[in-house]
Amino acid sequence: MDASRKAIIRSHYRSMRESLSAEVVALSSAAVCSRLYSWAELDTASTILTYLAFQNEIDLSGLSDLMPSVRWVAPRLDKNGISLAIYDKNRLVRHRFGMLEPDITLPQIRPSDIDVVFVPGVAFDRQGARIGFGGGYYDRFLPRTHALRVGITYDECLSEQLPFEKHDQRVDWIVTPSQIVDCRKDT
Repeated sequence: MDASRKAIIRSHYRSMRESLSAEVVALSSAAVCSRLYSWAELDTASTILTYLAFQNEIDLSGLSDLMPSVRWVAPRLDKNGISLAIYDKNRLVRHRFGMLEPDITLPQIRPSDIDVVFVPGVAFDRQGARIGFGGGYYDRFLPRTHALRVGITYDECLSEQLPFEKHDQRVDWIVTPSQIVDCRKDT
């Protein structure tokens, strides 16, 4: 795979996402949260790994209030990749890359304890392929858990087909403001 092709695609979708107004981001985030809250696939989930929105990503922070019985977990980036900690909205710190993450003193969670992973991405396709920021963090993390993988994105960032390499990890489902896509039946 030509890395420059992925870089061009990443740049296109990042520019598109970053051009969205605060109002569109807020409305899209509320729509995705509402869709996830009423989605039957989450009914049995007791521990969910979310992400903390960064650079105009869909913001899922409202779900923890809608679903207080769920144990919410968030990622931390460290020298080994992604580690997991309990999500506490009052105990977040800024990572050197600029995003928020759980304070280092919060309890750590094993990947095997996760039921569902909300996977951020710059773009997804209907077969579950994903292009992220390019660091490979989720591609290295996802094989460490058997959790249901749910990609979260805007409708505008859902592509018909993205490049996919051997090391890339697919998601099982994609949730956008207007739809839920079952990627498992298209692969």
